[in-house]
Amino acid sequence: MKQLYVNIIFSCLMFLTGVSYSQLNEKVKGKINIQETDNLILIEAQAENQEEIFQEKLYYNLLALKMSASGNYSSNNQEGEFSLNPNESKVLSEVRMNLENNENLKIYLFIKQNNKLISKDSLVVIPAENKSSTRKIKKEEDFVLKGIVIDDVITKVGKDFHDYFYQNYSTSGNMHPFIITIKEKPYFGRSSIITVTSEDRVLFEFMSKPDEEYLRSAVKASIQRVNQYAKQRKMLFKNSRI
Repeated sequence: MKQLYVNIIFSCLMFLTGVSYSQLNEKVKGKINIQETDNLILIEAQAENQEEIFQEKLYYNLLALKMSASGNYSSNNQEGEFSLNPNESKVLSEVRMNLENNENLKIYLFIKQNNKLISKDSLVVIPAENKSSTRKIKKEEDFVLKGIVIDDVITKVGKDFHDYFYQNYSTSGNMHPFIITIKEKPYFGRSSIITVTSEDRVLFEFMSKPDEEYLRSAVKASIQRVNQYAKQRKMLFKNSRI
């Protein structure tokens, strides 16, 4: 799993994933099922076609976020395309995760059709209050994830850039409802290329250099690009909303 350095805010808004939205009719209904054995959690993403017609061009995204007692996050993300026969119910994906008594787990399932969100489900597994009690499971109906930054770097320079970026981003008071990924790939010699992406879009890219002032300058430029993208994304959402 990739380590997440995150500051997550949940509020009564819908999670935005760069798609257009209509009212959820849930002709295809998504559901999260979980089974627990000792410290092992089995997560199933299930979809059910509630109509008498064949459903195609469906896409699912299953995201599980686990928070340890120290506040560190790890994630597991499964996604893919699928179709459903009339009245068919299908398990789309299975994820197994170890979960200690003092850890919590947030699970989100999104189902889209023709790039529109048509169904969603979410569960939160809350740590047990004491050794004799059991963990609680509750639903979150509407939510938004803000401030998620995924670390996918390979060198100390890349890690330094990520840390500087996250420090600035998390204290800016302007975190956005989309996941930002900081990627790094090798280049000639000991150099590398660091890329800031979101939703499969490259927002900023530069050649790495082991210099703090240089990296902080790159952080400033990349956050400006992130903010510009957020504004463009918001306008697209307004224009495409039905």
